[in-house]
Amino acid sequence: LMKWSLAIAALIALASAAVDDFSQMVVLRALLGAALAGLPAAAMAYLGDEVAPHAQGRVMGLYIAGNALGGMSGRVFSGLLADVGSWRIAMITLGGLGLIAAIAFWRMLPESRRFQPRTITPRAVLADIRTIYANPRLVALFTCGFLLMGAFFGVYNYLGFRLQAPPFSLPQSLLGAVFLLYLMGSASSAWAGRLSDRYGRNNVVWVMMTLAGLGLATTLSNSLPLLIAGVAVFTFGYFGAHSTAIGWVGQLARERRALASALYLSSYYLGSSLVGSLTGIAWDRSGWPGLTLAVGSCLGLALVIALWLRSSATHERTTG
Repeated sequence: LMKWSLAIAALIALASAAVDDFSQMVVLRALLGAALAGLPAAAMAYLGDEVAPHAQGRVMGLYIAGNALGGMSGRVFSGLLADVGSWRIAMITLGGLGLIAAIAFWRMLPESRRFQPRTITPRAVLADIRTIYANPRLVALFTCGFLLMGAFFGVYNYLGFRLQAPPFSLPQSLLGAVFLLYLMGSASSAWAGRLSDRYGRNNVVWVMMTLAGLGLATTLSNSLPLLIAGVAVFTFGYFGAHSTAIGWVGQLARERRALASALYLSSYYLGSSLVGSLTGIAWDRSGWPGLTLAVGSCLGLALVIALWLRSSATHERTTG
């Protein structure tokens, strides 16, 4: 599933360079999203199966770190290529890199050794979904994923508009360079994974959310260095919280980890679609302060849920 997802996605990305109008681009981007959807949930389940339990936090953190590095690279390269050439050149380049990555993945990924097939009849899948949603901690983590991704997209979707406008007036190439801050996400994901293995996910996720909130508040500054520093801290906290939460889902779901990871990611991307779009209303009406308030509300609610999860886990250990 992961191999074919990567290969098909790379081909669709290459085809996107040949579109004639915006509607064709939207269709191909939708197909690209559908193709890539097979990768992350399967990857998280694969890691949960193949990696020793004591190392899963670190490995999941490294996986999310790679995800952040890829997101950064695509945005920075496309910004530079669009400035010096055209968006078509950017699409061809990214599609070509995706194809190279797919070929390397096909050749290098070890075969599963602990994979246990599960039936995929509608009745069995629905029964597994009911079991997953009967676990309040999994539902809480899905909600956290929804809120975190919505907050993250809310910031990065509209950050470029703010930096293009006075008093900053940055060119497109420098706007693309802002995504170098994803490196903070790569660092925090790996670090949060190690902390989770050492101190427990329940003691890490809320701290990372708090850091994200502090960074968000700092972005209200009209000083460019302070704003960038705030976005860096926000990014660091977001990726740390996300990598910790998704690793926790796999731990709680046990043999249903693939389906639970998929449900987490569904909530996660639904948050990017709904909250990431609705924050645009706050941006239109009240500018960056309004957007900060909307995103901060999402982070605040996620933090309340994380503190409940921490209390729940502590209570379970005490009574167990």
